Amino acid sequence: MTTILGIGFTAPWLLLGLAALPVLWLLLRAVPPAPIRRMFPGVTLLLGLKDDETVTDRTPWWLLLMRILAVAAVIVGLAGPVLNPRSQAPGSGPVLVLLDASWAGATAWTRVTDLLDQQLAEAGRAGRPVAMVRLTQPEDPVFQTSTAWRSRLAGLQPQPWQPGPAQVTTVMAALDDLPAGTEIRWISDGIDYPGRADLTAAARDAGDLRIIQTMHETLAIWPAKFEDGVIRLGVVRALPGPERVVGVMAQGRDPSGTERLLAGGEAVFAEGETRAQVDLSLPAELRARITRFELQGQNSAGAVSLGDDGLRRREVALIAGRTGQEGLELLSPVHYLEQALEPTADILTGALLDILPANPDAIVLADVATLSPAEESALEEWVDHGGLLVRFAGPRLAASDVSRDAEDPLMPVRLRVGGRSVGGAMSWGSPKTLAPFKADSPFAGLEIPDDVRVTAQVMAQPDPTLADRVIASLSDGTPLVTRKALGDGQVVLFHVTANAEWSTLPLSGLFVEMLERLAVSTAGGMPAAEDLQGTVWAPQRVLDAFGTLEDAGTLPGVDGPALAADPLGPDLRPGLYQSGDRRLARNVMADGGTLTAATWPADVPVEGMGLVRERPLGGWLLGLALLLLAADVVATLALSGRLTSARARAPRAAAALALAVLMAGLAPGDARAQDPSADQTARDVMAADELVLAHVLTGNAEVDDIAQAGLRGLSDTLYFRTSVEPSQPMGVDLETDDLAFFPLLYWPITPDQPQPSAKAYAKLNDYLRSGGMIVFDTRDANIANFGSSSPNGRKLQQLAAPLDIPPLEPVPEDHVLTRTFYLLQDYPGRYNGRGIWVEAAPPDAEIAEGMPFRNLNDGVTPVIFGGNDWAAAWATDADGRPLLPVGRGFAGERQRELAHRFGVNLVMYVLTGNYKSDQVHVPALLDRLGQ
Repeated sequence: MTTILGIGFTAPWLLLGLAALPVLWLLLRAVPPAPIRRMFPGVTLLLGLKDDETVTDRTPWWLLLMRILAVAAVIVGLAGPVLNPRSQAPGSGPVLVLLDASWAGATAWTRVTDLLDQQLAEAGRAGRPVAMVRLTQPEDPVFQTSTAWRSRLAGLQPQPWQPGPAQVTTVMAALDDLPAGTEIRWISDGIDYPGRADLTAAARDAGDLRIIQTMHETLAIWPAKFEDGVIRLGVVRALPGPERVVGVMAQGRDPSGTERLLAGGEAVFAEGETRAQVDLSLPAELRARITRFELQGQNSAGAVSLGDDGLRRREVALIAGRTGQEGLELLSPVHYLEQALEPTADILTGALLDILPANPDAIVLADVATLSPAEESALEEWVDHGGLLVRFAGPRLAASDVSRDAEDPLMPVRLRVGGRSVGGAMSWGSPKTLAPFKADSPFAGLEIPDDVRVTAQVMAQPDPTLADRVIASLSDGTPLVTRKALGDGQVVLFHVTANAEWSTLPLSGLFVEMLERLAVSTAGGMPAAEDLQGTVWAPQRVLDAFGTLEDAGTLPGVDGPALAADPLGPDLRPGLYQSGDRRLARNVMADGGTLTAATWPADVPVEGMGLVRERPLGGWLLGLALLLLAADVVATLALSGRLTSARARAPRAAAALALAVLMAGLAPGDARAQDPSADQTARDVMAADELVLAHVLTGNAEVDDIAQAGLRGLSDTLYFRTSVEPSQPMGVDLETDDLAFFPLLYWPITPDQPQPSAKAYAKLNDYLRSGGMIVFDTRDANIANFGSSSPNGRKLQQLAAPLDIPPLEPVPEDHVLTRTFYLLQDYPGRYNGRGIWVEAAPPDAEIAEGMPFRNLNDGVTPVIFGGNDWAAAWATDADGRPLLPVGRGFAGERQRELAHRFGVNLVMYVLTGNYKSDQVHVPALLDRLGQ
């Protein structure tokens, strides 16, 4: 594209035609030709007479100018003028686009894809091949046409980690094989990471490097910590700046299990500071319900901190069979337990039957031998429902008959009479040490201190199941800790005392670590790598780059040390991980982590991501040329005297002006109806006479155009596949248009669309009560489940609040919508997101005998809520070609087909109601289902 005076031209060679305008001027000035003067005597008789009508002997200058301007407008219009053209860098070689594509750019990802689209369009006009490489998940660069890459932009997504050393090394190796003359355009998220400087140097050596950097402020949040009775959260930013207040939201489940906002606070950045802190003081019950913290207004994984067991202080009940002697606190059976548990757990004390109703997380019995029948029954029921019972031996247990002849339900093994004493004055041998923990033990990987010694213990009776229940043993093989499952809970026995009377175990740090492994207590924050040695953690749910939790699927387990210390990447994703009863969250930001802004060498050009839309001017100029030529016709007729007599010149001028205004209406721009009421009447007549699908006008021209194209594509699908023959769809203004003519309204949600007036809501409620249906589409894949953390979700809540909407439920498997025309299980659009919501079925709706579905033929849902952007999947141009890409390859076209099928089912459901619930359809449906 050639730029002249700030305007680009796609075909600049056509401007050479402007050089012919002076010649054209001379030719037009010669028409009509100058008259030849001849002497005729009879002319003297006419001297002194005046003619009311005269004809000029030359073309007026203003008419010549009008014609010259018309020709110039045609020439310039055909040359393809473009306002705000993208400046094209010199060169015609290949273009390599590098993308950081990390969580730091997720908030501005829409702007990144818009910029990519412009860059690809620019390369396409120049005929330059393009390759794209994401640094977070690099592949070998493959140079293709810009058209091929533009079709894949919808599926291009960032990753929830930053480029690591392995990814940087891969990309640097690929840069060595680039073709000569390659231009490298690096779209950076603006955050530094290890290896970025080396990659910059390699890219600068490999080709002409240009940096395009996002200009938004990146924020991140540290993992939550429970300190001094409050939840403490740190927030960081990359660059110091003015004072700023950032909202912090605590999300969790309410008693009904619904995810909602439970608490909130504000982190205040002081001027020039890059760190801020917020403290949330919450009761234990509410604190236990929190699942995540997130920064308001930030849509990235770095702005999310997931909660795990470290945030929730467990409630542990301590019950001792005897108390220590007065003044000898160190002899108390629970003294060392209190010291180990107080920093990380809430300790409950009291009678056993008084504690059980509080449902603590764990109960510790220190040398408690005999329980009353009521206590034993209640405790057994509590363990059976998932409780953890930890017992410690002692003189009372060694002297009792508990679990001697038969295994006690609340003991993991049978015990021998008496105990065993080693290393004392009256015993043979020396104190015993601990044997290394086995790989299948919950204590696997813990380091055993050399000074831990055992001088006495209770002995387990040999039993076929004993070997499977031993999780820790002494160096001579005798059991030290045994465990068994009881219902959903478990019973654990330490064969030594909880104080230092029988061993030095309570005096060591190993004692605290063993309690943590048993989930009696929880350590705050991410444990050290050595503390997780020998454990394997299975991912349960992982974060994407936008901070949305997804099911981990078939992702492999992660070794404990790697979970604690390795950097995030394709093999270690941020999310929730579980090992046994313990759950850990691996967040994007580590505790105390910082964000560093990226800096670039002085000789590398860096520009911001400013987007200025290109505006083609060719249509406007050609329209202006038509207007000038029409005015030329009128002026020529007037000058030649062929319109009317001189007395009618004023009406002629008015007619010329009216014709000019009419031609101006034909020029590019918004068409204006001369009689709005007549047009509205014609529109209503057409809507009443034909079946017309309609969409709500949002005020966003791009969204409204896609909705119009989508309903046009759906109407064509209905015409070719069913007996329904819709007319052209219409856009509906809720304030002025009558809604009664339309059986279905498609309402795309945009964050900035205006709120309807009270009069409009009255019309909408009348429309819903009289049998109309509204399909709400948030167009965001329902990422927030219509919650307030999504801009479109928040807007949907505002728009739907005044409407008379019945109780809703996700579409059940036997809903009529799944079989009105096609048999469907999914309802995808451009996105294959979560399910859709419809009116809840009556509580008494039941499946009749012999029926594969419930009888639901008493009503049709007035609203449907979804977020899969159906209009984008249905959208076609005037020739029936899809407008927007859906997915990739065959899978994408299959998804588009399912979207069309859902649209057909939707319209048939609106038109026919729940008639497919009638029993007359059962044989045909069973035959289709293969039953």
